[in-house]
Amino acid sequence: MTPRALLSVLYNASKGIDVVTAAHDLGIDAMLDAGPVSLRRICEATGTKPNRMYKLLDCLESMGLVARSQRSEERLDAQYQSTAPLVPAFEAVLGPSSIERDRDRYDWRSIHGRLPAVLRGEFAIESFAWPPQTPEQVAGFEASMAAGCTPIVESFRRAREKVFDGAARWLDVGGGDGTLALALLSELPQLSVDILNLPQTRELVLARARAAGVQTRMGFVGMDFFADELPSGYDVVSFVRVLHDWDESRARALLTKGARAVAPGGHIVVCEEFRTPERLAVQFFWTYFLMGVDACESRLREVEFYTRVLEELGFEDVRVLHGPFDLVIARKP
Repeated sequence: MTPRALLSVLYNASKGIDVVTAAHDLGIDAMLDAGPVSLRRICEATGTKPNRMYKLLDCLESMGLVARSQRSEERLDAQYQSTAPLVPAFEAVLGPSSIERDRDRYDWRSIHGRLPAVLRGEFAIESFAWPPQTPEQVAGFEASMAAGCTPIVESFRRAREKVFDGAARWLDVGGGDGTLALALLSELPQLSVDILNLPQTRELVLARARAAGVQTRMGFVGMDFFADELPSGYDVVSFVRVLHDWDESRARALLTKGARAVAPGGHIVVCEEFRTPERLAVQFFWTYFLMGVDACESRLREVEFYTRVLEELGFEDVRVLHGPFDLVIARKP
């Protein structure tokens, strides 16, 4: 898409979401995923007027969501197909557990229309504390992190034999409210986990462990991971959406501490918003919002930064496991 075309679509973004919502509600996304499907068939299945549906499909095509082919002059014979699966994408963005819906509750409107002043340092977002401080701030932030955890859980499930084979002790650094750990503990009965997070999250994590009946297998370590050494002797140490919040020197420092926390033969795992066009787009809200929050870097890096640092720290078999979220995994000799 050219800059002119992209800006035109962005200017009409609210109308684009209206179009996508209508297509999802009518089941057109599923038909396009199963396509090619004709305009005639779409209209018959949805009870819609061809001249109007034709325009809605043009809107979807303008956003790069649909490809159209026309082999005759009969408009009803035009064939449509999604350029990539739409149903999971529409559900991820429009569904009730959408991370976009969750993020919209943050006070982004306080900087909207004021970015020149924000960028000059004349204005900042006062309603967002980083790191979170009050119980309300902690609960709200951890809920946001949990809202986006489903693809991360799936990535760890796909890689569990490589990550957790023979592992008994896992340290999840910055492990949120334990959502990821709880999903995996039920499938890995030999495993116990310690969630390392700010002391303010202790009751949130332990309450979840009690509710799931795994309080003997899911513990909590409350600490400032920059001020103190991480506990050691773990078979797996993971950093999940933690390192991009900090500049390069602090990210290196955390990985260095993580290296000391891993037992010989154990693994370190990094799961991040690695810098790709897809992740930059999904991260757009936080990148925008955090222009007004100097305490949080929100610095998406290429995956090579992490593989290079782990190799410099002496890890072996450093590799990237691809999935909904890519994982960097490395073994301590």
